[in-house]
Amino acid sequence: MSPDEIAPYISGLDTRLAELERQLADPQLYSRQRECRDVSRERQKLLSLFQIHGRWTAALNELAANQAMLRDESDEELKELAAADIAELEAKIPALERELKIALLPPDPCDGKDIIVEIRPAAGGDEAGLFAGDLYHAYTKFAEAKGWKCETLEFSGNQVGGLKEVVFSLAGDAVYSLMKYEFGVHRVQRIPSTESQGRIHTSTVTVAVLPEAEEVDVRIDENDLRFDYFRSSGPGGQCVNTTDSAVRVTHIPTGISVASQQEKSQHRNKDTALRILRSRILEATRQQEAAKQAASKREQIGSGDRSERIRTYNYPQNRVTDHRFGVSVHDLPGLMEGKLEHLFEEIVAKDCELRLAALGGR
Repeated sequence: MSPDEIAPYISGLDTRLAELERQLADPQLYSRQRECRDVSRERQKLLSLFQIHGRWTAALNELAANQAMLRDESDEELKELAAADIAELEAKIPALERELKIALLPPDPCDGKDIIVEIRPAAGGDEAGLFAGDLYHAYTKFAEAKGWKCETLEFSGNQVGGLKEVVFSLAGDAVYSLMKYEFGVHRVQRIPSTESQGRIHTSTVTVAVLPEAEEVDVRIDENDLRFDYFRSSGPGGQCVNTTDSAVRVTHIPTGISVASQQEKSQHRNKDTALRILRSRILEATRQQEAAKQAASKREQIGSGDRSERIRTYNYPQNRVTDHRFGVSVHDLPGLMEGKLEHLFEEIVAKDCELRLAALGGR
């Protein structure tokens, strides 16, 4: 992209920045915490955008100056220096351009939120449960590398070492902005450890990524909730199966229901169930609004059938393919050990290109 192509996107943003700074100068804003946070985040995003734009423009100008020197300069030593600078700048500019494209896009309102992730096996029996466990391992290793905080909210294993279900939260910088791309059906093709004939199996796992809702995001009337209490059926120590510590909460207007039995304490299970419930209601509301406005094309989890998938993990070919963006990465062992950064970079870049093209076509 050239500066002339970028100019329409930048135009007017300096006026918006000045308006945000006027708002932040008003002492009354600080009594409205949510609004103050939103204004501060938008200002920070614009400041970052202008900084990236400045570095990109400076690099382009420097490249042009060095190309002119290489073309017009007679001193061979200076020409060698110019050639070295050109090589360095040509490697640097694409990364700056990618960073600028990302900064130019309108933010997702949930990009700054922490998340709740739900992983469940779908088609494929025990092998689906095993792969669900592999995905859980990959995400937690990636979270550890990013410095995110991971908290397991619900965990249920199967008899062969895989998962029936896991629900966990991730908290940290830019959690939702990356992990939102994991929402959907993940398909695996490999020879399972449970397979004695050496045949390749195809299985699927569903992943839900929910922006974690604060109470101000989702207001729930207590009268709209029904609580059921029962005995836990999973691990939990001496109190398991002896006290009614497990909790199921149902939001009557939407029919959304969440059960929690991870903790021995009924109170803590109730808090966890409400936490997940708020996030599910928030996501359901977002999906309804997106459908009404036809502004979102988020992949839905669907039934978990093998034909529905956002991504395929092909072990015989050591390849992961994201079908939404046409991105393939050949490092399955690394990916399953949490080395997801390169895959996310490719997906984000493709998504940005598509969104910028749509923005430019308006």
